Amino acid sequence: MSATAPEHTTFESYNPPTRLLAGPGPSNVDPRVLEAMKKPLVSHLDPHFWDRLPILADMISAFYGRQDGVSMTLSMSGTSGMEAGLVNLVAPGETVIAASGGFFGNRIQEMVRRRGANLVALNVPFGRHVPNEEILAALEQHPEAVMVCVVHAETSTGVAHPVQELGEAMRALGSDALLYVDCVTAIGAMPIEADAWGIDYAYACSQKAIAAPPGLSPITLSTRAIERLGRDGMPVPYSMDIAELIKYWVDRPMTYHHTTPNLGYYALDEALCLGLQEGLQTRFDRHADAGAYIQAGFRERGFDLLADPSCQLAQLSAVCVPEGIDGKAIQGRLLNEFNIEVGGGLGPTAPPIWRVGMMGVNANRETADRVLAAFDQVLPNGAH
Repeated sequence: MSATAPEHTTFESYNPPTRLLAGPGPSNVDPRVLEAMKKPLVSHLDPHFWDRLPILADMISAFYGRQDGVSMTLSMSGTSGMEAGLVNLVAPGETVIAASGGFFGNRIQEMVRRRGANLVALNVPFGRHVPNEEILAALEQHPEAVMVCVVHAETSTGVAHPVQELGEAMRALGSDALLYVDCVTAIGAMPIEADAWGIDYAYACSQKAIAAPPGLSPITLSTRAIERLGRDGMPVPYSMDIAELIKYWVDRPMTYHHTTPNLGYYALDEALCLGLQEGLQTRFDRHADAGAYIQAGFRERGFDLLADPSCQLAQLSAVCVPEGIDGKAIQGRLLNEFNIEVGGGLGPTAPPIWRVGMMGVNANRETADRVLAAFDQVLPNGAH
């Protein structure tokens, strides 16, 4: 490929279409969040910006239900938040119990393997979660385990894990293992009580129910987890070194770590402000209502949902593609004819599904009606 563009090429600004992002993420953002990115750019070394960081951290903590510990955002995607917790808190050769019932649980397990840890993998078919009893049994069989990993809201299947009960049971056992929780599709859509539930490390992303642009990973650590940072012999990539990041976010005078993408930080800050102004419980109720509404609509049309009803998320519905229907073709029609994006199955082992998200500003009945109406146009007989 030539590094020089042909003379006849005309370079013009990119003009993307306007879509309803009703898939597994990203979700649409409030206009006020986009406006926040137009605010004057200041440096990551500007004292005015430093003064805002503790407020941003407090808002992240509020979404996580954290008062004792520290919260911040990584200038990276949610995948990096997943990996950062492992490389900072697990040394090669240590034992980790990781439960999976979907694509992202599987990814955690793969990252544990790549870390060189001793993985105790607990797996169930897509549509279920690993029972807490199995996790606790594994913990009793492996008292040397330093961490237990679960996905609170599995984006690939629409399944919720009962994290509260797991955390309470781990404390009752007196286990020293840290509880590590994927909150990517949970944060901003359903309650998280990190302190009360005993969550030691959790990570999320900016672009789903928080409803900010992609690219950031809000994380939170308990005091217990903080105490384990920087242990001797812990090889940690500098870009993910949480102990170093704390020196920038918390310590004053601050210590430079990296150049933060401040316009993205402005957007996250505004999205969190809007969530707290709405009220978190009000926000959770809105997501629950929108999810129940669209799920009832799909069932009325004869569609089945992948998740066991006892652990069905509200904000993410995995709708089973009926036999004889080309799921990808339907996704294409929804996108091209109606400007509506829904997701498909994720990964080679995923069953044929559509993943429909009711998250952030899209978590309302009006959006659900628009999605259902589009499905009615492309599949007028529903699932039949």
